[in-house]
Amino acid sequence: MASKRSLATKLGVVVGFERPDASLEQYPTPPELAAHVVHLADLQGDIEGRTVVDLGTGTGMLGLAAALRGPARVIGVEIDAGPIETARGNERRVGTNAPVHWIRADATRAPLCPTEQTTVLMNPPFGAQHGHRHADRGFLETASKIADVSYSVHNAGSEAFLRSFASDHDGEVTHAFAAEFDLDAQFEHHDAETETIDTEVYRIEWSGPRDRSRSTDAT
Repeated sequence: MASKRSLATKLGVVVGFERPDASLEQYPTPPELAAHVVHLADLQGDIEGRTVVDLGTGTGMLGLAAALRGPARVIGVEIDAGPIETARGNERRVGTNAPVHWIRADATRAPLCPTEQTTVLMNPPFGAQHGHRHADRGFLETASKIADVSYSVHNAGSEAFLRSFASDHDGEVTHAFAAEFDLDAQFEHHDAETETIDTEVYRIEWSGPRDRSRSTDAT
């Protein structure tokens, strides 16, 4: 297995948003953070040979990181057409061997129903924009329906919400760790060129529809 550092280096060629949309909270995931998340997922056996879905993929950072670690396939779901085109270019830059599919769709209503072992990776909107509080909830609901396990990045202080949400949706938080998110200025309301914000990454195991149906059949 390649090191986390070498993975971050390979992801350094990934291009961010050309015209980021503040209402969608389009901030590129830093390569170091993407490498950290995917390296941990790989160590847990959650990447190799699996279907990996990157919800709200943006320009593809998390999905392409996973594609470098031997998944069966990667599916990037993104609602905005522009970033999908950038993601396709990033795929060529990174030079992945795994099949990668880019789907334009709302991640909270993703048209996916995988029957194989599936891992979701996502850096959902934090709900920082006015009127978008708990914007990450819809992403988590999708993960609970299609994934066996998910890894997601959230604003600091989200633990109580994440554990409660997981419990209510037949899931369990198994890992949680703090991570710094380097945020470059992209919008007029940004005062500094670069800001580092505190985030948290959660691994959740889901008792998804496949497990629930097997449980129902058994009874």
